[in-house]
Amino acid sequence: MTTELKSRVEEARREKLDALRARGIQPYAYAYDRTHMAAEAIAAYSADEQVRVRVAGRLISRRGHGKTTFGHLRDGTGRVQVYLRRDDIGDDAYELVKLLDLGDHVGVAGYMFRTKTGEVTVHAEQIVLLAKALRPPPIGKEDATGETHSGLTDVEMRYRRRYADLLTHPEVGDTFRLRARVINYLRQFLDTRGYLEVETPVLQPIYGGALARPFTTHHNALDARFYLRIATELYLKRCIGGGIERVYEIGKDFRNEGLDRQHNPEFTMLEFYEAYADYNDIMDLVEEMVHGLVVELYGGAAIERFGNKIDFGRPWPRLSYLELVEKHANVSLAEADDDALRDLLRKREVPDLDPMPRTKLLDEVFKEYVERHLEQPTFVVDFPLELSPLAKPKRGDPSLAERFEFFVDGRELANAFSELNDPDDQRARFQAQAAARAAGDQDAHQVDGDYVRALEYGMPPTGGCGLGIDRLVMLLAEEHSIRDVILFPMLRPDE
Repeated sequence: MTTELKSRVEEARREKLDALRARGIQPYAYAYDRTHMAAEAIAAYSADEQVRVRVAGRLISRRGHGKTTFGHLRDGTGRVQVYLRRDDIGDDAYELVKLLDLGDHVGVAGYMFRTKTGEVTVHAEQIVLLAKALRPPPIGKEDATGETHSGLTDVEMRYRRRYADLLTHPEVGDTFRLRARVINYLRQFLDTRGYLEVETPVLQPIYGGALARPFTTHHNALDARFYLRIATELYLKRCIGGGIERVYEIGKDFRNEGLDRQHNPEFTMLEFYEAYADYNDIMDLVEEMVHGLVVELYGGAAIERFGNKIDFGRPWPRLSYLELVEKHANVSLAEADDDALRDLLRKREVPDLDPMPRTKLLDEVFKEYVERHLEQPTFVVDFPLELSPLAKPKRGDPSLAERFEFFVDGRELANAFSELNDPDDQRARFQAQAAARAAGDQDAHQVDGDYVRALEYGMPPTGGCGLGIDRLVMLLAEEHSIRDVILFPMLRPDE
């Protein structure tokens, strides 16, 4: 629709708004006593008795035939046809019908019947305008079968104006209903195992719990710099040290990084921690939790996604980080220096290699050479200690960390440790991270003296995990982009 035509259409709708008010009709109602949703009204139809209903929804189609009009209303359960006849609703109400546009919200009271074409329909006896739409919804035209087709096809516009996307693509709502079911299941799973859900600060004086750059802000009253949290980890482990032995949080984290199909600067994580557990216990728990979720949602452990059969049947493989890199990149990380790692990454045309610290080079080698091979549910275990500043050294090999990541379909969904609880070791690692920051690694940790103090009071052996809600929903909903599972993803400002 051209800008000029759009302007004329919106002007015509405002003229109808004025006409409604001139007739004494309130175009924006306060409420409506709805008795049935669309799907319920259709299900209530009976050929043996007259079933009366009051339905409400958005007008998504209309076909006028003189003194009669057919249309469809859509609500959260689907759509239902309504039949409006001047002789039944009266002259004044039928004049209201003439002033309706697609997108208007209306309430219709009447009884259910079946038309000659076989469609269960509300035979209207009353119609009420509930909200006038001043902009035409991008629903598109109705075809010969009665189906309407979206006029909103620009992908970025769908993300930017999600409200229009939802009303023109009802199936988009299914993704967010699935997301809600996933979060509800995870919460119930942990609740029934004695975990306590808590809330930790989003604004933090020192950020930590991950290797990432933060968003910064200024608190005027305190005249102090604060950061949006990049993880909930360090505050949740403070709870463990304080005696809450099983704790979790489902909440937003924020990382000041690029945007791509798997990354949004604002995202949702489940983090949970259990005292007297290690990373083996947490692996068992994650396996039980995700397996149970898939069975709950789909009735079995195997699902088809992205053209592959993914089997969540237990047990899942537990594969060594070092062995995977050696197998797929043909390099021994114990022997490879930084230049050798850069040579590997140049073969994959990874940019900006020269300033990368070793930790980042290791991470990139794993991403480029290994991740795509991890299609079935897999635990990758025992990472180099230098990649894991918050994890305990591996028993028997202190060059490694007791850490695992959970992969499916080549995507990392979870990251977990046997948590470091030695305060002196933690202080030394923070100081090493500070040195890395001074050398130019912007993702390195800050020194969190208060967290070290909490460890000095004594934190029991602990296993912990962070599970990415968005990526898990991407897999289950079979969506390629994280923007499709976040209602309002971050976008460049609309100029």
